Amino acid sequence: MTTAKVEQHRVGGDAGTATPDEGYRRGLSARQIQMMAIGGAIGTGLFYGSSTGIATIGPSLIACYAAAGIVIFFIMRALGELLTYRPTSGSFADYAREFCGPFAGFVTGWSYWAAWVASCMAEVTAAGHYIAYWWPAVPVWATAAVALAVLFVANLVSVALFGELEFWFATVKVVAIIALIVIGIGVLTFGFSSVGDTASVRHLWADGGFAPHGAWQSMLAMQGVVFAYLGVELVGLTAGEAENPRQTLRKAINTLPVRIAVFYVGALIVLLSVLSWTTYTPGVSPFVQVFTQVGIPGAAGIMNFVVLTAALSACNSGIYSAGRMVRGLALNGEAPGVMKRLNGNRLPLPAVVLSTLVMGTGVVVNVVSPDKAFVYITSVSACAGLWTWAMILIAHLRYRSRARAGLLPTVDFRMPGAPVTNWIALASLALVVVLMATSSDTRLGLYVWGVWFTALVIGHQAAKRRAAQRGLARR
Repeated sequence: MTTAKVEQHRVGGDAGTATPDEGYRRGLSARQIQMMAIGGAIGTGLFYGSSTGIATIGPSLIACYAAAGIVIFFIMRALGELLTYRPTSGSFADYAREFCGPFAGFVTGWSYWAAWVASCMAEVTAAGHYIAYWWPAVPVWATAAVALAVLFVANLVSVALFGELEFWFATVKVVAIIALIVIGIGVLTFGFSSVGDTASVRHLWADGGFAPHGAWQSMLAMQGVVFAYLGVELVGLTAGEAENPRQTLRKAINTLPVRIAVFYVGALIVLLSVLSWTTYTPGVSPFVQVFTQVGIPGAAGIMNFVVLTAALSACNSGIYSAGRMVRGLALNGEAPGVMKRLNGNRLPLPAVVLSTLVMGTGVVVNVVSPDKAFVYITSVSACAGLWTWAMILIAHLRYRSRARAGLLPTVDFRMPGAPVTNWIALASLALVVVLMATSSDTRLGLYVWGVWFTALVIGHQAAKRRAAQRGLARR
């Protein structure tokens, strides 16, 4: 690519310019990306983690998910406007680099890579435990390793196979939630099953009130709710391999409010109407409890399969995302040059191999220290997610500022209410950080993030020195 073309690509050209060729094959269809967008907003946080939230703050969990969902929508619309301006598989790291400087891009790229690697460490080990439900004699590490190996191979066959796996993983999760909603509405409307006589929407306010433990306790739960949405930004990384990125990604982002309203808010309303919030047990899937009470045979086994699917989906997405992010960093001289390479299927083989090997250490870590080590690892994931979202919002603010000055082209897919909505979303993320600092458990995450951030500062300085030495050597 010539210097002139690189500059045109960097500033975005007009909204109708073709997406730059980054070497990838455009094998992700609109159908696959739509389901990936849906699946990215649904995970084990809803299927299992929500039981702890219900027991902690009661029906006010519904309001927390709705409020956090609005913030996530603003973040995704900011990302959508940036993707319309310049679609790139480097996504948020590239935008952070362009609008906030090289250091911001370096931190965002490596932090997002670490977030997915850490998430996959946890999810692949969880998958091993879920498989043990049917084959308890098989060691968890063995099934986890096999699951990771299968997903690794799938990610290296073709991007279409990755997309197809993600399509069916998302389909299983969607079917499970729709089944809950339909069955729950049936119980509430027709009163069948053993809970038919007591099921009522009055449970949302009658058993101690909508916020039985007070507004402050509900606020403290917001951090867990926000983290449940981590991964929703994944669609931004598909720009380099989507068949029609501008139209496909626009539709995926615009349908986000519907997905949140149905799959989170709608599901929770049904869960908390069929049974009182006081009957849910932390650590037990609320879906299992409802399906069991209604009389669905094999409810525990069905939900174990669904949550296994959610874990495999997260790991599948993690391998994809981590590989693309490392290659994007390498293309900018912020990762080893070998990570730029694509295999015969135009997939980032070295970057995927590196990411998967690091993920594989999670199986070992879980065996050696299942509690303390994993708290440190997942803390980086949580804080990296907040950093990534903040960078999207800040990069969008600076893009809008340059567009208003006539330095960059405007696009027709604009974030509503900007820049006010940018600042509202940034304030919300800052509030989550403050809430993390008030709890001893989550405060640890901020300490670990400080260590990680320091390591990235050192790494960025080393990368700059290497770049300077290469420049001198070429002279």
